[in-house]
Amino acid sequence: MRSGARSLLVPLTWVAAVAALLLVVFPLGFPNYDTIYALVWGRELAHGVGPDYGAALPPTPHPLADLLGAVTTPLGNGAIGVTMVVAYLALGLIGYLVYRLGSLWFDRPIGAVAALIVLTRAPYLSNGLRAYVDLPYIALVLGALVLETRRPRAGWPVLALLALAGLLRPEAWLFSLAYLAYLALDLERSPRGRIRLRWRVERELGKLEVAGLACLVLAAPLAWALFDWITAGNPAYSFTGTRDTVETLDRQTGPVDLVLYGPRRLGEVLQWPGMVGAAGGIVLGLALLRRRTEIGLAAAVLALGAFAVLACAGLAIIPRYTMLAAAVLAIFAALALLGWRLLERGQPWRRAWQAFAVFVALMFVVWGPNQHDLVSRVDTDLTNQARIEDDLADLAGSGAFDPLCGPISVPNHRAVPRLAFNLDIRPTRVVSSSEQRQPRRGYFLDPASPFVIHNFILDPNDPARFETTVPPGFRRVARNESWILYRRCG
Repeated sequence: MRSGARSLLVPLTWVAAVAALLLVVFPLGFPNYDTIYALVWGRELAHGVGPDYGAALPPTPHPLADLLGAVTTPLGNGAIGVTMVVAYLALGLIGYLVYRLGSLWFDRPIGAVAALIVLTRAPYLSNGLRAYVDLPYIALVLGALVLETRRPRAGWPVLALLALAGLLRPEAWLFSLAYLAYLALDLERSPRGRIRLRWRVERELGKLEVAGLACLVLAAPLAWALFDWITAGNPAYSFTGTRDTVETLDRQTGPVDLVLYGPRRLGEVLQWPGMVGAAGGIVLGLALLRRRTEIGLAAAVLALGAFAVLACAGLAIIPRYTMLAAAVLAIFAALALLGWRLLERGQPWRRAWQAFAVFVALMFVVWGPNQHDLVSRVDTDLTNQARIEDDLADLAGSGAFDPLCGPISVPNHRAVPRLAFNLDIRPTRVVSSSEQRQPRRGYFLDPASPFVIHNFILDPNDPARFETTVPPGFRRVARNESWILYRRCG
C-alpha cells in the first residue's frame, strides 16, 4: 500500500473503530433540541422558504448545521440517522486528533492517554451523543491545530478549517484573526536585546497572499451575518437571539460570573484529577520541555480566552463551551502522568516528576468510582430520553394528527422541533402551553407519567415545567407509554 493511502487509512480506521465502540456502549444517541431545529430549518431552506424562528425559545441557528439539514432533506426521517452518524464520527475524530496532537507534541503514549481522558469525560459523551454542533466544531479546530503542528505557518489550510468551524461557533473567528496575526507578524530581537514585532509582509509574505488569507478570516463571520440577514432580516440575529435566550433561561454570563463560575464549568468537564494534572503538566512542561509545550499552551490560552470574551459579551457560561480548551488541557494531564519518560535518566527533576505523576494517577484512581457514576448517568439519561423521544415520534407517525386540525399544544418548548420535524410542519404551528397562551381548539399533548416530566426537561434552568392541565372540551384520541394526545376540533 502506498504511504499516502496508508497515512489516510490509519486515522480513518481509528475513528471508525472508536465510533463503533461508542455505538456498542451507547446505542441510544439522539439529536438534541438545537440539532432537530437545524434539520427542520434546513428542510425549510431546501423547500425555498425562510426558517421559522417564531416558536417559543428557538435556539441559535448555525449555518453549517442548517446546511446539513438542507442536504439531508431528501432522506426524510433518514436525516436523523445521518446526523447521528456525524455525531459518533465527530467523537471518534476528536479522540484521534487529541491522540495525534499528544503524539506530535510529546509522544504516542501521552497522546493515547490524553485521548482516553477525553473519551471518558461525561460532557463529551453526553453532548456528543446528543449531536450538539460543538463536537464537529471541536474536531475542525483540533484538525487545524494538527495541520499547524505538522507544518508551522501552514497558512490557508488552517484558515480553511477554521472558516468551517466559524460557521458552527463564533470562537473560531477569534482563532482565525489570531492566526492571521501570527502569520503576518514575527518576533525578533534587536542588537540591544529588545524584542519587537516585525511585519512579515513583502519580506516573506506577498500582499496578495495576505489579502487572500484575510478573505478566509472574514469568510465565516460575513457568511453568518449574511445568513442571518437573509433568513431573519437582521445580520446580528444569532447574537441578539442567543443573549435573549441566556437572559430568559437565567444562565450565568458576564465578567463577574466568568470569574465565579468559569473555572467550575471547566472542572465539570475535566474533573479534579484532570484539572490538577493539566496545571502540573503545564508547569513541568514549561520548565523542562519548553519548546514542546509552547504550541499546546498557546492553543489552551486561545481557547480559554475566546470562551472568556464571549462570556463577557453576554453568552452563557456552561461546560459545553469549555470542551475545546479541556481537550487541549487533557494532553497536559497526560503529560503530567507520563512526561517524566521524556527526561534523561540523570535529570535531577525526573524523580520529582515521577512523584507528581504517582499523585495524579492516585487521584484518577480515587476519582474512578465517581467518574463511573457520571458515565453511567449519561447512559441512563440517554436511554430514558431516547425512549420518550421515540414515543413522541411514534405518536406523530401514527396518523393521530389531522393536518386540518390545529394548532398543536405541547407542555413546553422541548417538544416543538420534534413534532415539527416528524409532522413536516412549521414550528409555529406547535404552541408551548407553558410559555404561550393555551389555544381553545386543536390538539393538546400531555405527558403520561411523572417519568416523562422528570426526564424530558433537559435544562434545569428551564422557566416552564410540566404544570399544565388538559383544557376543557378536549377528548383523548391517542396514547402510548410516554404521551397522551387530546383533541378538540369542529
